Amino acid sequence: MTKTTAPYGSWISPITTDLIAGQSLRLDGLTVDGTTLVWSESRPAEDGRTVLVRRNAAGEIHDLTPPPFSARTRVHEYGGGAYAAHRAVTVFSNVPDNRVYRIDRDGAITALTHRRDQRFADFEFDPQRDRVFAVREDHSSPGEPVNCLVTLDLTGSPSGGRVLTGGHDFVASPRLSPDGRQLAWLTWDHPNMPWDETTLWCAEIHPDGRLGPTRRVAGGRSISVQEPRWSPAGVLHYVCDETGWWNLYRWTDQGAVPLCQTRQEFGGPAWTLGHATYDFLEGNRIVCAPTDDGRQGLYTLGQGGLTPLATPLDTTTVLRAFNGRVALVGAETTDPGGIALLNPEDGTVEWIRRVASSAFDRSDVSLPQAFSFPTDGGLKAHAFFYPPRNTSFRGPAREKPPLLVMSHGGPTGATSTGFSLKIQYWTSRGFAVADVNYGGSTGYGRAYRTRLDGKWGLVDTADCLNAARHLAAEGRVDPDRMAIRGQSAGGYTTLAALTFHDLFAAGTSQYGIGDLLALARDTHKFESRYLDRLVGPLPECTADYEARSPLQHAHQFSCPVLFLQGLDDKVVPPNQAEAMVAALDARGVPVAHLTFEGEGHGFRRRKTIQVALEAELTFYGRVFRFHPVHALATLKIRHLP
Repeated sequence: MTKTTAPYGSWISPITTDLIAGQSLRLDGLTVDGTTLVWSESRPAEDGRTVLVRRNAAGEIHDLTPPPFSARTRVHEYGGGAYAAHRAVTVFSNVPDNRVYRIDRDGAITALTHRRDQRFADFEFDPQRDRVFAVREDHSSPGEPVNCLVTLDLTGSPSGGRVLTGGHDFVASPRLSPDGRQLAWLTWDHPNMPWDETTLWCAEIHPDGRLGPTRRVAGGRSISVQEPRWSPAGVLHYVCDETGWWNLYRWTDQGAVPLCQTRQEFGGPAWTLGHATYDFLEGNRIVCAPTDDGRQGLYTLGQGGLTPLATPLDTTTVLRAFNGRVALVGAETTDPGGIALLNPEDGTVEWIRRVASSAFDRSDVSLPQAFSFPTDGGLKAHAFFYPPRNTSFRGPAREKPPLLVMSHGGPTGATSTGFSLKIQYWTSRGFAVADVNYGGSTGYGRAYRTRLDGKWGLVDTADCLNAARHLAAEGRVDPDRMAIRGQSAGGYTTLAALTFHDLFAAGTSQYGIGDLLALARDTHKFESRYLDRLVGPLPECTADYEARSPLQHAHQFSCPVLFLQGLDDKVVPPNQAEAMVAALDARGVPVAHLTFEGEGHGFRRRKTIQVALEAELTFYGRVFRFHPVHALATLKIRHLP
């Protein structure tokens, strides 16, 4: 096939903004209800509304929640665990009014709570007592909201719930034993995040529904416990990192029993509630999806240890045992995937819901190439490289592609090799992409995760810089056309790299942080003490906050930057971007600033996603002097020559 020679960045791509924003879904929250499956779909084409969807035993798929309901929760602001289903009855949190509703078999919808200043999540049915357990976050009083574990009556009038246990800053994962006699749950307290230190508790349930004396099962003392889950035989299992790696354990009367001690991660950072990364199969086997050196795999775990499943799936975010198979949300390396049914015996996959239509040729997909590189302190860091790829185009002779370095959010988080339409959006237009798992990322053990302790803005920034230098030194990218982009914490890393270093020629910050002191003052409860570990406690470490805040050093900033910000963001408020834009504008630094009404922390609406992508491509086109297809003519970059 004859290829057209065209400047990198200007190639015509089948990965359009309409495919990403209008025709794609965000699938999550998969759960099993008998012979049916229920999941949630965030639909950009419906202004980001999250819809509950059911697939019945006959394979028929239909929506459970009609407009204007949106089944999402803002507990911890990041949500998760927004619904539960049992015997064709579903309870869910409705994000527009924060109330909890019940959907009956006939589709009738009834309110279970009545107040807008209380948020609920992480539901668990207690069918013997006609109630559900839930995490409640109460915003009714001044100061920090109060988190506790409550029950909601499925039969009575709307209420705020009956408190079962409290006394901790955070509570999560109420999980009922199969016989209905025991409840397990997690707690943690400031200044810890759930990946720093959590405690797993268990208690008998009295006949009147109250909890008996609580027993500490695991955790505490700088140990992170996640995902408590009861086996069908009534044995409590959980994920714990007491060895430095999130491994699987079961709890017996004699104590904790490790199921597989390995340098792999069976869990991830609990930014959201309702995780499901393992489940129980017949024959005393467990299906799981551990991460090994940044790459995820699917396995069964039994008496013989871990057995890999031969499957085309590359990443899995949710998995559930289902009628002898495994229902999961997953993706392949060359396909965005969706919801599938996996046969654990032979690895075959049946797709039942796709994230997006495959309106592109798989030969146009750029495949991830894992690489490690030397970084500051004599250490090694990790990333994935995606070269430009488009079967219809090639770049000019003796010209190397521009590089786009991606800094993931969190910062406690990770990127993966799972198919990403947004990465392919860039590579299919002629960009090279480096997706960096900087020090502090998960998937490489606790020691790698804690590299960022006290060094946020230093370690992550250095790793992004060194990834770019490594690729430039190998001759794989154009050293004069390297840009960096990131969202949230990745936006902070982006701004730090552009402020304190001169390697990158441009950058894009999506709801990123420019002022660490303002973030510590303004952010929500869940992250209000996060910076104690990442930077240091206040006021003792005020000088460190100021030294690492791009806003305090705007005079060092010289290259063009694009800011994209949702105006309803409660995690990183709009004043962060506004202050940075004002400071750079006053200095004559080329800057563009787009804001979006109705968007919070993460863009959900079709138009927003499209405009943000088109603006970013247009921005790089003007800075690097190429003419992209479908440029955003309305983008204004002040002070750009």
